[in-house]
Amino acid sequence: MAKLTKVKITDVAEYAGVSVSTVSLVLGNKGRISESTINKVNQAVEALGYVRNNAAANLRSNHSNLIGLILADITDPFYNEVTAGLSAELEKHDHMLFLAQSNHQANKLIQCVQSMIQQGVAGIAFSPVREATSQVLNMAKQAGIPAVCLARAAVNNDVDYIGPDNSQAAVLATQHLIKQGHRHIAYVGGFCDSLTRAERIGGYCTTLMQYGLPFKNEWVVETGNNQSQAADCVQQLLTQHPKITALLCHRPAIALGAIYGIQRVGKSVGKDNYIGQQVGLIGFDDTPEATLTQPALTMISSPTRHIGEKAAQRLLAKMTNETDDVQRLILPPKLIERGSA
Repeated sequence: MAKLTKVKITDVAEYAGVSVSTVSLVLGNKGRISESTINKVNQAVEALGYVRNNAAANLRSNHSNLIGLILADITDPFYNEVTAGLSAELEKHDHMLFLAQSNHQANKLIQCVQSMIQQGVAGIAFSPVREATSQVLNMAKQAGIPAVCLARAAVNNDVDYIGPDNSQAAVLATQHLIKQGHRHIAYVGGFCDSLTRAERIGGYCTTLMQYGLPFKNEWVVETGNNQSQAADCVQQLLTQHPKITALLCHRPAIALGAIYGIQRVGKSVGKDNYIGQQVGLIGFDDTPEATLTQPALTMISSPTRHIGEKAAQRLLAKMTNETDDVQRLILPPKLIERGSA
């Protein structure tokens, strides 16, 4: 079998009957080149099957079309939508994503940033790890590239941040339950080191106090993002505190698991809290799975795709030196009312 030979830019120049520099200018869409010459070069590229080496071109021009994106967890539905919005916006401007994952580990985040800088990215968007955020910003600054933070909650005031309004999300959810007559509302999920959870519990607690309702520490329980753990946790919570008539669930998986925990104590999910046999249920971060349960889950939705789009726009503006100030953009949530509350 004959060995395939890689087509070089010199082959394109020879085929088109022009200089290598002319081919480079045409491919880079630079300089004043006649229409006929551009056609010759494009015809040569198509005929020979030439594929431009963007990495080499970036090194020569000191310009990159790569944007680094480092997520804490690439399987998280929240970040899936953020990534989709970021990618779509960048593609409009001929930029591509270079994706990595930190697994919530400070050293891993730093390694990812180092690798991306070595690959010559033009900017970095990242979900923060508190112990590493300042170092990431210093690394980006030394490399002369902009950085923006996109996350569920902010951890540093020295970086552009785009994210959801977690406190207002909890306010919306709690108010909705109170207006339905609930007076004993619990918060299930997350762990004490979560800033997102802290912001949501702040909104939940403030709203309860505003309406003169009790806030009890024993009604705020931790559990992992796992349906089985959530089911056990909710079963135990409702057994120990049967007065509870409604739950705020930190993540979609916890809301789904809570359904089983409610059923195990002989109750069902729904809006009728007066008889005492139904428990109202609201989850954060709406997902398609929320519509598949019976009843469908009432959820708080954050504009995740819009977060990604705004992060891309902010990066592009900083890359073109349109702005050098630090901005915080907090995007409002909305309540999607379904059958569970």
